[in-house]
Amino acid sequence: MICIWFVIASSCRPVRHAGTCTNCTYCSAPYCLITFPRIGFFSLCFLMTSLGGQFSAKRLGDAPFTIRTEVLGGVESRGVLRKITDMLEVILKRMDSLSKLDNTSAASTRRLDELSSAINRFQPVGLVERIQAIAQNVSNMANRVEQILQSSMAQGRAMRDGTSGQCEVPRDPRYPDCPGKVDWMRARWTSDPCYAFYGVDGSDCSFLIYLSEVEWFCPPLAWRNQSLACQAAFRTDLSVLLEQVGGGKESLSFMKQRMRRLAQQWGSAALRLDSTLQHRWRDQRKILVHVGFLTEESGDVFSPKVLKGGPLGEMVQWADILTALHVLGHNLKISMSVKELHGFLGVPPGRGSCPLTGPLPFDLIYTDYHGLQQMKQHMGLSLKKHKCHIRVIDTFGTEPAYNHEEYATLHGYRTNWGYWNLNARQYMTMFPHTPDNSFMGFVSEELNETEKRNIQQNKVNNMAVVYGKEASMWKGKEGFLQILHRYMEVHGTVYYETQRPPEVPAFVKNHGLLPQHELQQLLRKAKLFIGFGFPYEGPAPLEAIANGCIFLQPKFQPPHSSLNHEFFRGKPTSRGVSSQHPYAEQYIGRPHVMTVDYNNSQEFDTAIREIMRTKVEPYLPYEYTCEGMLERVHAYIQNQDFCVPEPPFPLGNLSKPLASSMSTGPLFVPLPNTTALGWAANVTPPPVWPPVSSLRLLASQEGQSCIETCQSARLVCEPAHFRFINNKEALRGLDVQCEALDSESNHVLPAFSVARRECSLQQDPLLFSCAGHSPRYRRLCPCRDFRRGQVALCRECL
Repeated sequence: MICIWFVIASSCRPVRHAGTCTNCTYCSAPYCLITFPRIGFFSLCFLMTSLGGQFSAKRLGDAPFTIRTEVLGGVESRGVLRKITDMLEVILKRMDSLSKLDNTSAASTRRLDELSSAINRFQPVGLVERIQAIAQNVSNMANRVEQILQSSMAQGRAMRDGTSGQCEVPRDPRYPDCPGKVDWMRARWTSDPCYAFYGVDGSDCSFLIYLSEVEWFCPPLAWRNQSLACQAAFRTDLSVLLEQVGGGKESLSFMKQRMRRLAQQWGSAALRLDSTLQHRWRDQRKILVHVGFLTEESGDVFSPKVLKGGPLGEMVQWADILTALHVLGHNLKISMSVKELHGFLGVPPGRGSCPLTGPLPFDLIYTDYHGLQQMKQHMGLSLKKHKCHIRVIDTFGTEPAYNHEEYATLHGYRTNWGYWNLNARQYMTMFPHTPDNSFMGFVSEELNETEKRNIQQNKVNNMAVVYGKEASMWKGKEGFLQILHRYMEVHGTVYYETQRPPEVPAFVKNHGLLPQHELQQLLRKAKLFIGFGFPYEGPAPLEAIANGCIFLQPKFQPPHSSLNHEFFRGKPTSRGVSSQHPYAEQYIGRPHVMTVDYNNSQEFDTAIREIMRTKVEPYLPYEYTCEGMLERVHAYIQNQDFCVPEPPFPLGNLSKPLASSMSTGPLFVPLPNTTALGWAANVTPPPVWPPVSSLRLLASQEGQSCIETCQSARLVCEPAHFRFINNKEALRGLDVQCEALDSESNHVLPAFSVARRECSLQQDPLLFSCAGHSPRYRRLCPCRDFRRGQVALCRECL
């Protein structure tokens, strides 16, 4: 290796090494030159010596680009201009000589010709503009020379490392932009230091690594090392998690108190689930949890209200999500601020030309809508590539029609939320009300047999607790509270600072806002837990039922939705709630839950008297126990992968065993004791999750959604199965007569019209929707079975 240097200022002195050198130090800007393949050594030396000579005067007092305002436009300035002009003429002559040397490569000649052409086109007008333009041209020329040097050194390294043959630019129809992006990188990779940050060094290998692993324009390189999977081991100690959560906010203190209180139950549940899974291997995932709604940048309106009766449901769920992921043994990072998110995502330096993250250091990212917006801001273009790793905790659910940005905009479904073009199963809800989404849930404290017996023995038959911590919730409720007061002693837990809230009637015994363990004790004594109609779908009714209370709630006629109620307006769902807590009404029901019309005083009075006669035991659905949540989250993490494209199905792209088996019979066959069709036993099922053995094909009635159709058959709509019924085989199996068959993008498809004998298939998989319905169509519905007490999982899903 031969050492040359580029003289930048006369105050700098080169540090040379005898003979050859391994490092050239010159003003902290090394230039080491090897014997280049294809680029003439003498040509480059000649050019750099020329530039060095012309730049040798760059000191503050006499540098040609240092302009003193007191002489601007004077004789001295014109002398400077002549000096620079002479310098450029010398450079142009020497560049012409360079282009004629035999050992200069064609690529180098082309680059130098471009420089010469750029300078020849230079036609300045004003004096200051002339000097600035000349300075810019010389700077651009120096950058081009540096690119030639860097590229040549990188090619030399590639030849030494033996990787040059493995880095031919691929011509892959799946990555049509790859060749053009490589050409762009060759010309401009030095324009932003972020490329070097990711290892780009001017070689085609580094370009392809960057474009396949940091960006997504080129296919992955087969010879690159892939990381090995680690095993996840169940954890029963929460001390590390508690330290990770941190403190400084009331919301975090609340979450940590909840974690400590339930720690023993989480540990016992982990051991039971490990036994159920027969200690099988589970892949450990690298998981980032970014709680966006608690960041200062989102406003964090929740933390200040924790001790003032504010909503706690979201904090309950996030505390349980964090605990479940930790107990399942995954590698967890927790972000409660945009600064922490910024650090975890590894934002590179520079001006933002690169994506704002390199190879994603996480397999999964759990966040909320606030966090998703923050990630878009800080990840830039990378969000498009990495959004398949994201799971959005979404209390009320997001339906496919609202999730599809273009479709929502064109058809009136656009809201302030939604429109992220995710797979709808990436949204994870608090209750299983939207089967298009995944059901995340939370946990309630589970009682042992001794505690259950004590509760039943100590219940006060005429004691009621009101579900409403804020005084505003009590306005206008005195009418039916008077009826309740005839039969029961009424207790409240309404927050107040100094004076009793005037909205709370005098006959109510108000305990003020209670800590969680004191509230639990109150519920263990009470016979009735009564709701006012708000808040919707919170965790408190399940906790009351788990402590042996009967939950009484109002019926909504018509159901509350975004069409008729301000609270739901703007939410990305058209779901209507028929009561304050639809899950309690539909999945638990009598005798633990009673739903009545509060506006009918006679019906309300009858319900109170029935409650006083009814004895119930504490009850908690399995899916809201620690073990139930661990089971569900485990299944999602191990089986849901939205980063792998789903192969087309069926007919033209079936595997040979499947295609040959279909030729001997139908794809769907009648099942005994039901009107549903199932997957034919003689047809090899594709390897998917949930397995197609759980599929039950039904046709809806006109105007009915697949949610309602499946529920009426005591099944659940499974959106993952839509692609297996979006075909002629499904229509044929249901004996549907189609005179016309087409496909389009519509959230009620696949479907058919009996009157018009028209059949339509779904064109856009993002619009497969359990929730869609139309009075014009009967829908094809992919229902499935489910595990007892675990509606999120089919019977064979573990």
